[in-house]
Amino acid sequence: MSSETYHEPLELLSEETKNMHRAIVSLKEELEAVDWYQQRAEACTDEELRAVLVHNKNEEIEHAMMNLEWIRRHSDVFDAKIGTYLKTTGPIVGIELREGAAGSGEASSPSPSSGLAIGSLKESR
Repeated sequence: MSSETYHEPLELLSEETKNMHRAIVSLKEELEAVDWYQQRAEACTDEELRAVLVHNKNEEIEHAMMNLEWIRRHSDVFDAKIGTYLKTTGPIVGIELREGAAGSGEASSPSPSSGLAIGSLKESR
């Protein structure tokens, strides 16, 4: 049940937060179903059953995208990040690096070879 995954007392949460939680939990469930159907279809030895499983997987993708669109419409940050990353070409991390450089004069995350930025956490104490 999705209400079991709340991390704060319900009475402290707005309806907007509760609805966003519902949408995110639903998106996670749909994506999990996509994964399950994909695995079942790939392992299936009966072609007709495989076709049914692939059809079911594609339906779950549709449901996931409907949830994602609702989330996009109700979150400015999701809307902006979806606009930045979806339907792009080239290296995905390169998009983040370009966005970080354009916004602040430097990349917004450490390079893979630099490890975690633990020093900045120590300095903020």
